[in-house]
Amino acid sequence: MSEEGLFTIHLEQQEGFQITAKFDWKRAPDLLMDEGPPLGEQAGPNASRMLAAAAANCLAASLLFCVFKDEPPANCLRAEASCGVARNDKKRLRVNRIEVRLIVADVVKEAPRFARCKDLFEDFCVVSASIRQGIPMLVTILDQSGEVLHQSA
Repeated sequence: MSEEGLFTIHLEQQEGFQITAKFDWKRAPDLLMDEGPPLGEQAGPNASRMLAAAAANCLAASLLFCVFKDEPPANCLRAEASCGVARNDKKRLRVNRIEVRLIVADVVKEAPRFARCKDLFEDFCVVSASIRQGIPMLVTILDQSGEVLHQSA
């Protein structure tokens, strides 16, 4: 379940605020992302929705791996992610909370490892554990020739 190292996702603006994300896995399809009105047309999820989905997916996979290892039963878990967005003191919209609910079938809660895993799995979720700590980010703007136009401090 380890994925240590650096990976790169390529994004390309199509029209308006629609952006296609191209993943580094050959079998993973491209994903169209968009903003909601008045900017976009909601033709795909926006970044906040992807962040909430990523946290819920990572937690679900972590729990299933801990309980069942390589072969979890089909259809034994559902997840819901709620993402709060509010303005900060500078009036900028920010994700201010993510709430994830994992709904497990009896086969999960009756599994021998469940009692132990329910206290461990969150610590092994790469995404939610990172979000909780804050994620250092470096942002760079380049022109098409590769000249750096801006880089965050």
